[in-house]
Amino acid sequence: MRFSLAAFSLLALCQLTGCSTQSKQDDSSKTGKLATEASAKSPAVDSSETPSTKAQPVTSTRSVSTGDSTLDSLTYAPTGALLPKYRIFAYYGNPHSKKMGALGKYPKAEMLHRLDEEIKNWQKADPATPIQPALHLVATSAQGLPGKDGGYRMRMSDKTIKKVLKWGNEHKAVVFLDIQRGHAPLGPEMKYMEKYLKLPFVHLGIDPEFSMVTGAKPGTKIGSYDAADINQAVQFLSRVVKENNLPPKVLVVHRFTQGMIKNYKNIKLDPNVQIVMDMDGWGPPVLKKDSYHDYIQMEPVQYTGFKLFYDNDFRKAGSRIMTPAEVLALTPKPMYIQYQ
Repeated sequence: MRFSLAAFSLLALCQLTGCSTQSKQDDSSKTGKLATEASAKSPAVDSSETPSTKAQPVTSTRSVSTGDSTLDSLTYAPTGALLPKYRIFAYYGNPHSKKMGALGKYPKAEMLHRLDEEIKNWQKADPATPIQPALHLVATSAQGLPGKDGGYRMRMSDKTIKKVLKWGNEHKAVVFLDIQRGHAPLGPEMKYMEKYLKLPFVHLGIDPEFSMVTGAKPGTKIGSYDAADINQAVQFLSRVVKENNLPPKVLVVHRFTQGMIKNYKNIKLDPNVQIVMDMDGWGPPVLKKDSYHDYIQMEPVQYTGFKLFYDNDFRKAGSRIMTPAEVLALTPKPMYIQYQ
């Protein structure tokens, strides 16, 4: 699929309009509340100590064939479960857009250098936890126009996905393929990614913000996923793991409002999949801490993540990006860190 400038303008616009509604949009009266003020509501769940299950992780044999010679030539093959042994540190975005995040904002060499330098800062903040580098690609992007099939989404081409996979392979970085489904069903979007997910270093992200169950256009309202949708993704990944004798897959689920995830208590854990609930929203530190407390800590699933924005975290007067030490002081301590 070829990309036009108009298409990527829509892609960037959709991303910015969605993320601009970050924290506490549905409860603005709590904006100034620090996370620690309500810590007694629920016992802390430290995801750095939360096991995936008692099952032993499967190690990768790399004997699986994807049916694609280019993919089969990628040799990076981590073994065992990533969490909680490692903290995953990801740069997010799309190589076709400078506005969607760090992954596409800089040329490849500069981007990877910045990734490595940022990882050093986090390693200093927590020397005891090794860091696994990651690239988080928006591989299915929500769009402002319906497209030929009415899906309001654009799938990245095989060429684009392979390019980012090669970057990850060369840099010993795992790669996340992120789905913004728009109006398209989740199942076929995951199926489109399946051949890539057969690689041991490739994982999945799903973004409720652009899951438009109400029929609204992406970027005009905040979407949602039900526990049933997340369970569908878990079951899909678990099958891929079992059929291909792979280590557990990581599933990142973005969240920054109450309504984005419905019936979280019904989310089912699986020994082949490690679920990360990622606090994905921009704003001043007090607001981000508050959102993390209310939507991640208070509704625990398994592991937790935290997103930081090089640009958007500075958009409000007096705001700034949080330091590694500040993020690591949260309860539970995030095991997945993403920079956009």
